[in-house]
Amino acid sequence: MPSTGPDTVWTVLAPVKRLDAAKTRLSTRTASERRALALAFAVDTVHAALACEEVGRVVAVTDDDEVRAAMERLGAAWTPDTSDEDLNGAVLAAADRLLDDEPGQSFAVLVADLPALRGEELRRALRIAASHDRAFVADSAGTGTTLLTAKAGVPIDPRFGPRSRAAHAASGAVPIEPGPVPGLRRDVDTEVDLWDAGRLGLGQATAAILGTEQ
Repeated sequence: MPSTGPDTVWTVLAPVKRLDAAKTRLSTRTASERRALALAFAVDTVHAALACEEVGRVVAVTDDDEVRAAMERLGAAWTPDTSDEDLNGAVLAAADRLLDDEPGQSFAVLVADLPALRGEELRRALRIAASHDRAFVADSAGTGTTLLTAKAGVPIDPRFGPRSRAAHAASGAVPIEPGPVPGLRRDVDTEVDLWDAGRLGLGQATAAILGTEQ
C-alpha cells in the first residue's frame, strides 16, 4: 500500500533532452546560446530541487554528456535516457530502472526548464502531493504540467505533451494548488516565457548566461 502523509521522501526525476535539440522555440538566439540556456535552466531547476527538504535525491534523465557532468557537479545523480520514445517513455524507463535497484520509491517528475524555481515552492507542492496517490501542478498557461507525482507503489503514468494538464487530470492524477508558486509554474520555451521568469527572479546559472544580477 502506498505510504501517506507529509513525511514522504521523494525521488525527483528531471528529464533533460540533448542540448543540441533543446529550446528550439528560442529562435532569435544562436544554437550555442540556446544550448547554454537549456543547460542553465536544468542546472537552476535541479539546484532548487536539491534545496528542497522533501527531496531525497534528484536524478536527471539524459543522454547528454555535458548535462551529466553538470549534474555531478551539483551533487545530483543521472540515469541514461534509454527510451526511443518521447519524454514519457524516458520517464517510465528511468523509473523502472531505479525501482529495480530500490523498490518503494515515491517519484516526482519535474520539468527541467524552471529557471525561477525556488526550493520552498517545490516543498509546498510536494507536501500537498503526499496526500494523493498521483498529483500534478499545472504550468502558468494552465494547459501544461510542470510537476507530476506518484506515491510509492503507484504507477507514474506520465502524459506530458500538448495539453498535458487535461491528459493528467483524465488519467486520474489530482490537480493541486500549493498557493503562489510562480517559479514552479513558469517553464520556459519562448522569449516571453524567459522574460517572465526574469521578472520572477532567475537562478544563478541562467542569470549568468543572460548577464543579469539576481
